[in-house]
Amino acid sequence: MKSFLTRPKRRLSSEPEPGPGDGDEPTEVKLALLSSLHSAVDQETLLDILLAHEGSVSEASAALQTCHHSGKKSGVVGYQQSLKQYTLPGDATPPTKKKLKSKKGSTLHLYDPDDVAEHTPCTIIHNFLPPGEANDLLRELLDEAESFEKITFKLFDNVVSSPHTSGFFVESYDAVQTQKADYYYNGSKLTASFIRVLCLCDIRRITPQLTRVKPVVQEAVNKEIQHRIKTRYPGGKKLKHQSPDPWVPNSAFVNCYNGARESVGWHSDQLTYLGPRAVIGSISLGVAREFRVRRVLPKDGEAKGEAKGEAKGDADADADADADAEGQMSIHLPHNSLLVMHAEMQEEWKHCIAPAASIDPHPVAGVRRINITYRDYRQRMHPRHTPRCGCGVPCVLRVVQRKRENFGRYFWMCHASNVPGKDGCSFFQWAEFDDDGNPMLKTSAKPA
Repeated sequence: MKSFLTRPKRRLSSEPEPGPGDGDEPTEVKLALLSSLHSAVDQETLLDILLAHEGSVSEASAALQTCHHSGKKSGVVGYQQSLKQYTLPGDATPPTKKKLKSKKGSTLHLYDPDDVAEHTPCTIIHNFLPPGEANDLLRELLDEAESFEKITFKLFDNVVSSPHTSGFFVESYDAVQTQKADYYYNGSKLTASFIRVLCLCDIRRITPQLTRVKPVVQEAVNKEIQHRIKTRYPGGKKLKHQSPDPWVPNSAFVNCYNGARESVGWHSDQLTYLGPRAVIGSISLGVAREFRVRRVLPKDGEAKGEAKGEAKGDADADADADADAEGQMSIHLPHNSLLVMHAEMQEEWKHCIAPAASIDPHPVAGVRRINITYRDYRQRMHPRHTPRCGCGVPCVLRVVQRKRENFGRYFWMCHASNVPGKDGCSFFQWAEFDDDGNPMLKTSAKPA
């Protein structure tokens, strides 16, 4: 008791003295210190600044003092100014190799478009559409979503449903029939009766508002693609296997998340009809949610047969553990924002929509979020140009992500095993593409 009473008290000066306590104190204590010194700054911003300065309270406090943070918020929901304003004067020269700010077991929240572009494979545009057009599109898709279904598929020999509802929109009635006749989803053709029974995918003709917005998305995405090539890729050149052609969306996959708990787990989008190095334009409407991304970390040793035709979900069995291996980045997606997932996204990163503890209702959507992902189905990736497995089903295209050996290499595999009531074969074939992402098919293909 005496030692406790005589222990020197902590000084709450305008700038904490640097010392061993900077690294030894729990994060909660450091946040409390920063909050007492900079009460006008919100807790999330304080945490981001603390992480950006390697947990040093003194450096974080000094950075806050130099930035003259006003505490005023933008009109964009959840918008935050760039973290660059919190760098110290001595940090003005960036390192030659950018260092990610996320750390093992932590989530770094990003709000500013510059931060999103620098630290993730995405770019974001806030207030993308005129407010009236955004609300018209939202209302139209909320009406459509009333009849959306949950996607049903097989996982580990069990039939499961997605935790949200979806609809797939194509350009015309003829395109709807073509999708049902030629394309396979989760390993099966979509006859009308099959859709009703299994709810694998709900294919619809594109709506008037989706059609009106599509050229605006196309122009913005192509502009962002070229900007990223010039500013982010080595030598200012496109990535290997990335298409040199303009991105032209011809389909739209629409998801509806109704309430804070509806979500989607860690995954990469299927490349079967998009081809390698695919780009996706994603519009968020209604309730703001978190879009989390993390790098794929390949491992040494056997990867549970990822490159041997495993069923969907096997490669992600320990996704929760992997999600903390290097830390996550959370991109805040407010109403009327466009997120561009660039050519490195699907092969090298995974993403999810995390369940939320609570959400702020939207005046039009209530507790619902509508997400539109515009996609470019490439003609060279049509099922008539891609391999078929031993059981006659067009194969699914995947990429090696779990194993260092052959990491990033593409392969074809049977996808019928994902269909309730069906067993897939053991078909496997490495996929070869030219520099522009066009398939280079072998003259013959045999099941493994």
